[in-house]
Amino acid sequence: MSSYQKELEKYRDIDEDEILKTLSPEELEQLDCELQEMDPENMLLPAGLRQRDQTKKSPTGPLDRDALLQYLEQQALEVKERDDLVPFTGEKKGKPYIQPKREIPAQEQITLEPELEEALAHATDAEMCDIAAILDMYTLMSNKQYYDAICSGEICNTEGISSVVQPDKYKPVPDEPPNPTNIEEILKSVRNNDKELEEVNLNNIQDIPIPMLTELCEAMKTNTYVRSLSLVATRSGDPIANAVADMLRENRSLQSLNIESNFISSTGLMAVLKAVRENATLTELRVDNQRQWPGDAVEMEMATVLEQCPSIVRFGYHFTQQGPRARAAQAMTRNNELRRQQKKR
Repeated sequence: MSSYQKELEKYRDIDEDEILKTLSPEELEQLDCELQEMDPENMLLPAGLRQRDQTKKSPTGPLDRDALLQYLEQQALEVKERDDLVPFTGEKKGKPYIQPKREIPAQEQITLEPELEEALAHATDAEMCDIAAILDMYTLMSNKQYYDAICSGEICNTEGISSVVQPDKYKPVPDEPPNPTNIEEILKSVRNNDKELEEVNLNNIQDIPIPMLTELCEAMKTNTYVRSLSLVATRSGDPIANAVADMLRENRSLQSLNIESNFISSTGLMAVLKAVRENATLTELRVDNQRQWPGDAVEMEMATVLEQCPSIVRFGYHFTQQGPRARAAQAMTRNNELRRQQKKR
């Protein structure tokens, strides 16, 4: 038995209850404080549980924030400021720098003819700016002012050299007008197989109900006159993509399909690509700029579809991987060459 174990043996038969009975209330309170398990390093616990409450003063009342701020401000004003080690007097030391005047040597001085001297002395800023452009001093003006002075025989700069630091003013470009297409009339014409309707353009119409787009794709299954269908920026998702895929399996007249700038995921794009394999009339497909990147598997599927579908000669998508991009470029070159040979025949 070690010496430490022998030292602990004398505490084995001690009665803790008898010791606690002999302690005073102050000693019991101190013992309770010592036995509290506190963890000051645990940032997940509130501040009151990270340390013992050692405040003995009774509360003075509810918190008055305004009174507390006023008291702190008063205390700060009463504290005496510390004196500077070197007091500020405002005295200026040293002499201000004066750039010396540089005299131009005689060999560097340029003497012009009296007519030119008189013309330059009375020239305006605009004329000086055009002269600088003719002499290729393009650093004195913007690109627009430089090319205007070079390309035209008249003075184009009416503001002079002072306009160098000012940006060029361009006419504001108005926003694109909203799409005036009446969706209900288009849906009715597609259902009736109207021979005058060859293009359906619903671009930038973002309040089209999903059931109406689904009905449009359902009506397109039997339509034989519509050649182009564009659903750009219509907030279409995977349900519309599945409806478009079902339409491509049955439609035999559609030649151009554009579903760019929508919320179609990789699952919806995969469904559309699988349906394109069963369609032999589609020549243009655009699926770029979706809400999320479709992934490597979808890009590989795009390249495979372009290789297996020689009818597609225009494909709109920006590949992020080098392998599918190279395969797609080679397939598009082959498809366009086949189309050119067919037209010769």
